Amino acid sequence: MSSFQSLYTLEETEQFIHQHQLAFLYITMPNCSVCQGLQPQIEQILTTYPRIESRTVDASQVTEIAGAFHIFTAPVLLLFVEGKEYIREVRIVHTEAFEQKIARIYENMVG
Repeated sequence: MSSFQSLYTLEETEQFIHQHQLAFLYITMPNCSVCQGLQPQIEQILTTYPRIESRTVDASQVTEIAGAFHIFTAPVLLLFVEGKEYIREVRIVHTEAFEQKIARIYENMVG
């Protein structure tokens, strides 16, 4: 069971990004074993960074997300800072490197 709340439209997704200083999206597809295996690890990492708001989007339900965010595979991990994309990780994610990137940005934004 995911601890990320879901977004169900492109409009909701764009609104979420612009309403939060630090917004994280986990974009997934059904029957994606990489998506399912990676998500708990990413959720655990993000518990260390409470000011990052996180959501998940199922690209099969929100089909226009692929065009809007230039997505060709899943999972896609996106971190937005004040509405601008700062991190994009795709498919095979090295969690240690991902966490280091998050930590650097978080420290600069939150202190």
